[in-house]
Amino acid sequence: MAPKSKFSTSRERATHPLVWCGAIICTVLTIAVIIGGIVTFIGYLVIHPRVPYVSVMDAYLDHIQIDYAGILEIQVTILIRAKNGNEKAHASFSDSSYSLSLNREVVAQLVAPPFEVGKNSSVDFNYVVPSSPIPLRPDQAEDVDAGLKKDLIIFDLKGSSRVRWRIGSLGSVRYLCRLDCQLRFHPLNGTYIPSRCSSKAK
Repeated sequence: MAPKSKFSTSRERATHPLVWCGAIICTVLTIAVIIGGIVTFIGYLVIHPRVPYVSVMDAYLDHIQIDYAGILEIQVTILIRAKNGNEKAHASFSDSSYSLSLNREVVAQLVAPPFEVGKNSSVDFNYVVPSSPIPLRPDQAEDVDAGLKKDLIIFDLKGSSRVRWRIGSLGSVRYLCRLDCQLRFHPLNGTYIPSRCSSKAK
């Protein structure tokens, strides 16, 4: 019987230069991403950035009155503090606007021009909010009257401020500080019932 011939269908192929280039580029990019992540992490630990925030520090109900026709008149003083706890970076606040409402009726708008807060510092805004006479619906007037009799008036404060600060060589960070809370008062003497009202994370 004649010996069987052995055939080989595989052929050695040289790797195309473009494949080598692609592999080298991917390797370099991977190393760069890893190094960048390490640098960012070390920078974060060294700088330890803190997010600036806004808070209601105090308030006072100066005046509240509602007549038989359901016309409401109020004046409220609200102290809002912008805090920057970063020791190595200034913070810029802009587009600061907050609405104050009573029984779903907006009674005042609190705004502030752009301002800066220095390193590890704070800026206070003492808003004195007088309102024009506000006509209320019968149901709203009843709610206000009931609150006066209970010696408890509750306002809603909602709004935000845009913040920008620089984290060392890591670049600038933008953030929106939001307030959404209730301000409670004893209308008989105008005192504020302290409660948490801050954009700072719990």
